[in-house]
Amino acid sequence: MSVHIDGSAITLKVLADPLRWRIVELLAHEELCVCHLVDELDVAQPLVSHHLRVLRDAGIVAAERFRYWTYYRLVPSSLADLSRRLSYVASSGTTQVRRPCC
Repeated sequence: MSVHIDGSAITLKVLADPLRWRIVELLAHEELCVCHLVDELDVAQPLVSHHLRVLRDAGIVAAERFRYWTYYRLVPSSLADLSRRLSYVASSGTTQVRRPCC
């Protein structure tokens, strides 16, 4: 049996990594290059680059060349569907509906 995973689930899986989540939090405030992220996160450059690649492949961040550097920015629209679905789940959790057992 095959299970279909939708975009929100994939986005959530990508963001589940603590370092990727921290990168997204940092990029929510400003565009940054790899050297900024390395300094801020206190981890090796290859690790930061790997996580940026995963985030780019998922469409969560975008890259743009500026002179000699590549700057990364958050793509807020990539999080919109996940945000809506999490809001729905959070607000639905207040109901006291119980399905009867068979």
